[in-house]
Amino acid sequence: MRVITFGTFDVFHVGHVNILERAKDQGNHLIVGVSSDQLSKIKKQRYPIYSQEDRIHIISALDCVDEVFIEESLELKAEYIKTHKADILVMGDDWHGKFDHLSNLCQIIYLPRTPSISTTEIIEIVKTDRT
Repeated sequence: MRVITFGTFDVFHVGHVNILERAKDQGNHLIVGVSSDQLSKIKKQRYPIYSQEDRIHIISALDCVDEVFIEESLELKAEYIKTHKADILVMGDDWHGKFDHLSNLCQIIYLPRTPSISTTEIIEIVKTDRT
């Protein structure tokens, strides 16, 4: 079974590893769409800390990941699912219900996020003066 998932993966952390490993467990081939710098700006109202090239390099280096591509638009998910012949779409549960309309193309699974960790929290901690 071919599994596809998507994310920004900016300031890569253990929560990203956890969801990618659990996504791979849903099948035997994991395809990851990494948000382009421009899509990241649209989604998060800021440019990513790491460039799309660096984020692709990080995701490609993981043993659980078989293919990586740039996701240019949220509206192209159906095309990405068809192009990559995905059987299952895995997303974090913060997106729960938002991709149910794609269930005619593949199975949709929302996995729980790792509690108490997010890129936003990490950035806030780094910005905080701890003296």
